[in-house]
Formats: sequence, structure tokens, C-alpha cells
Amino acid sequence: MIGIKSIASYVPAAGVDNYVQGAKFAKDEDFILGKIGSAFLPRKDADQETSDLCVEAVNALFASNPQLDRASIDALIVVTQNGDEEGLPHTAAIVQDKLGLPTHVAAFDISLGCSGYVYGIYAMKGFMEAAGLKNGLLVTADPYSKIVDPEDRNTTMLFGDAATVTWMGEGAEWQLGKARFGTDGSGAPHLKVTNGVFFMNGRQVFNFASLKVPAHLHQLLDESGLSSDDIDAYCIHQGSAAIVDAVARRFEEHPEKFIKDMVETGNTVSSSIPLLLEKHMFDASWKRVAISGFGVGLSWGSAILQRD
Repeated sequence: MIGIKSIASYVPAAGVDNYVQGAKFAKDEDFILGKIGSAFLPRKDADQETSDLCVEAVNALFASNPQLDRASIDALIVVTQNGDEEGLPHTAAIVQDKLGLPTHVAAFDISLGCSGYVYGIYAMKGFMEAAGLKNGLLVTADPYSKIVDPEDRNTTMLFGDAATVTWMGEGAEWQLGKARFGTDGSGAPHLKVTNGVFFMNGRQVFNFASLKVPAHLHQLLDESGLSSDDIDAYCIHQGSAAIVDAVARRFEEHPEKFIKDMVETGNTVSSSIPLLLEKHMFDASWKRVAISGFGVGLSWGSAILQRD
């Protein structure tokens, strides 16, 4: 069974002080920490491309897992909607070359945003098991600094740049359980890019997340034959502090189990869930974790991860 063996990440050291941005837009500390949830937003260097962020994360994975050899990688998937230059060729091909991975690697992109990690791990699992592959790397990198207008108070205080990589293979400690997915393309106008600039209807996105995600998680638990007591933690997309708090409150059962950890990262799009898992899941006593990603599309996906 293909599962999650390890996670590594790259978060740029440079970035933006959200208190400085807050002063520019007349936002105080209560708003910055209570609503946004982030005091600092990491930013890639101007000369860094999306593929460079991916390479940094994967090299960190190799450094922390010396038993993993580059020649043993069979599959590489990059989850991004902000790939290198204009998106052609696919970022995964560029990453394969920069990392010096063998040419027998199957490499392709998944164009999804905040739900992309949940979709990505199941796409990788199914692809690997169907093709008989042994070691796959699921990379997330969606630097919104490429598309966010620094003068847009609705978006510039939210997003941070980061990349993660999840090593998936046989004999993994964490296995993928039941999952549910959904799409509502009628909500596409609420999160979109026009002429290279990102637009977000914050109120509509907040309403979507606070209503859809709690119900989706309850459906997932019901279909899995589980109760909230069986879940050790909920690692949901870190859209903002207000969204995480609203989902936890509406879910009603064990709101304290919802992890909120974005003070130094902000909303890192498809990287937010694996950043939580890397930091909190492997060294904990957790045996079962629920994850949920939601956003642009509108798209959402929720799943159960369980320790083998």
C-alpha cells in the first residue's frame, strides 16, 4: 500500500512584515492576528522561479532521508497554478531536470490551488499503484507573490510563498483512508486571475468555506464509520485565522482539535496542509488525522490519514 513516508519543505527566509502592511491599510494587531493570522509573509526572491522553490524542498527531503536515492524516484507530481514563466512546459519537467532525476520518471503537473494537496496525494497513490511504482514525490509550490497586487488590501496581507514535498511509497507509517471531493465551477468568479492579477471575493470565499467544510468533514466521518472522538487532529487549509476559527466553530465537536499555525507563513495555498503535517504529525502521538483543502475552483477535498 502506498502511503506517506516523509514530508519536507522550503520557506523563504525573506518576506513581508504584516504589521507594516497593516499600518498601510489602517489594520491593527487584533485584525492582523485575529482575522488574518499572520505576522510575517515569506516571499521568494525576484530571481527565484516556482521550480526553484520545488528544488529547495526536495533537496531538504533528500538531506533528511539519506536512504532515499534520486535514481529510485519513479514519479514526480507538482501541484501549482503559478508555474515557471508562462506555464509551458510543465513545471514538473523543469524540476526533474534541475534535480537530476532519472529520465524514466513520470512527471506532470496538477493545476489546483488550495485543495491541491488532498487531490494530489490520492492522484499519486492511484497512479503509483496502477503502474507498479515504488517512490513518488508530490511537490506543492504556488507562489502567489507572482500574481497578488501589493495595493490590494484583500489579498496582499494573506499569502506567503512556500514549497513542500511528500515522499510517497510502500511501507509508509501513514496510510490514506477514506476521501471525499467536490467542485462547484459556478463559484469560479470569486477566485480568479485576470491580466496576470489575482482577484478574491473574500466574503464569498469565507461563506463557502465556513458552510461547506464542516458539513463535508461530517460526511467524511459518517462514511468512514468514525466519530469526532476518533480523530486526533484536524489539519485544514490555513486560508486565514478567521476561516479556520469559523470552520472549527461550525463543526461544533472538539473545536480545539483544529490546528491553526500560520503566524510565520500566511496562506501558502496548496502547501498549507503539508506544512502542518510536517510540523505536527510525525512527532505526535496522533493515530488518525482529518485533512481538508478548499478554495479556487471552487474546489474542495477532505480525507482521513491514519497511522499504520
